[in-house]
Amino acid sequence: MGKAAENEKDTNGILDEFTESVTVLHGIFSPKTFDDIVRKSVRDVFVLEGRPSLESAQFSCRELIKRKVKPTLIADNMAGFLFYKNLVKEVWISYQVADEDGALCQIGALILGVLGKRHSVPVRLFPSSQRLALLGKDKEILYFNGVKVAPRNVKGYVPLAEWVPRKYISEIVKEK
Repeated sequence: MGKAAENEKDTNGILDEFTESVTVLHGIFSPKTFDDIVRKSVRDVFVLEGRPSLESAQFSCRELIKRKVKPTLIADNMAGFLFYKNLVKEVWISYQVADEDGALCQIGALILGVLGKRHSVPVRLFPSSQRLALLGKDKEILYFNGVKVAPRNVKGYVPLAEWVPRKYISEIVKEK
C-alpha cells in the first residue's frame, strides 16, 4: 500500500464517528443560536477557528460547552476536507446584515457557501452577536501569538468581512 493510501486509511479511521453528521459553525453567533443547537439535538459540531483573532473559536466553543455540547475545533482551511469526505450535513454561519441579495458575514463564509452549494449541503445564516470590522491590521496576519511569521517587506491584507450572494444561502434566520 502506498503512503497516500495509508494516510487516507488513517484519516478515515479517525473521522469514522462523524460520518455524514457534522454541523460546521463559522462566526460569532447570538446566544439564542446555541440554544437552537441544543433544541435541535445537533450532536457533532465542528467550529472553525476564525482567524486572525480566533475569537470565533473561543466564543463558540465556550458557549457550546456551557450547553453540554462537545465541539471539535478545526482550522479554517479544513472545511474543504470535511466536505470532500462527505462528513458535513449542514453549515451555520453568523451574519451582520442580510437582504434579498445575500448577507455580510465573517471572512471565510463565502467559501463555505460555495462548498455547501457544490455538495448540496444546506447553508443557514444566523444573526451575529457582534459588529464586524471590515478590515484588520497587517500585524494580525504577519504575526501569530506574538511571533512574526512573514519575512521583512511583506505586506498583509486582512479583510474580516465578505458578502455572500443569496445563491449560496439556503436560509437566513432573522432575530425574533
